[in-house]
Amino acid sequence: VQLQASGGGLVQAGGSLRLSCAASGSSFSIYGMGWYRQAPGRQREMVATITSGGSTNYADSVKGRFTISTDNAKNTVYLQMNSLKLEDTGVYYCLANIADLGVNWGQGTQVTVSS
Repeated sequence: VQLQASGGGLVQAGGSLRLSCAASGSSFSIYGMGWYRQAPGRQREMVATITSGGSTNYADSVKGRFTISTDNAKNTVYLQMNSLKLEDTGVYYCLANIADLGVNWGQGTQVTVSS
């Protein structure tokens, strides 16, 4: 199973970006998907996760600003990021928890928020 992330870029503080991550490969079942991020010099941290049933979990720092959603038919997870702050800058990684395979990570996509 491969995860392909897209949608990162450079945006001014207060702006918005939408990240996408599509899972592809042979037949598989996804238990849940999510996004983590890693800022320079910092550990990777959870941003948001969503289960196959639609239950969501957000880091306190992004609650009310970010929204995670999925298109189950397309095996795709989205992260709508609004009211971006400088501290949201980092490499964003998508992940999928796949039956019999465990957690799979996608390549990172850079998000840079400028003042």
